[in-house]
Amino acid sequence: MTQQRPTKVMALYNKVTRFPFGNKIFSAMVSRMAPYFGTIKPLITNLRPHYCECFIKKRHAVHNHIKTVHVIAICNGLEMAMGVMAEASIPQHLRWIPKGMSLDYTAKAGSDIRCVAEVKPEQWVEGDLLVAVTAYDENDIIVVQGHIKLWISAKPPKS
Repeated sequence: MTQQRPTKVMALYNKVTRFPFGNKIFSAMVSRMAPYFGTIKPLITNLRPHYCECFIKKRHAVHNHIKTVHVIAICNGLEMAMGVMAEASIPQHLRWIPKGMSLDYTAKAGSDIRCVAEVKPEQWVEGDLLVAVTAYDENDIIVVQGHIKLWISAKPPKS
């Protein structure tokens, strides 16, 4: 199997994270491309093909009425992890679009949250792709888990 060259997102991540505060800079760049993600002040802490981790700090702006991290903020973190992972991983002849999300809320999110999105390389084929997403608290207790469904299709030929 031949190794494809890194995607633009993976190449950018590899370049920017060599510098001090590189993860913060990269995360800010992603948040500028998709501004809604900026509402959770995400930090991409680990990115490699088929895997991404996004950190959400527990702070007042993401609290719910019981002062835990609001599940919608966690959903945003999971969606960001999934999107960055997809852009860093998808083969060059394919494209993706989100099609749905199915999540279970399994525990209170009373601390900082680590959002993880992961697929196997062989899953990148045309059709539905279920991306496993999981959110962990600071004690590695799963607080949200499920999947985000993507529609994978071939890119149209360039004219």
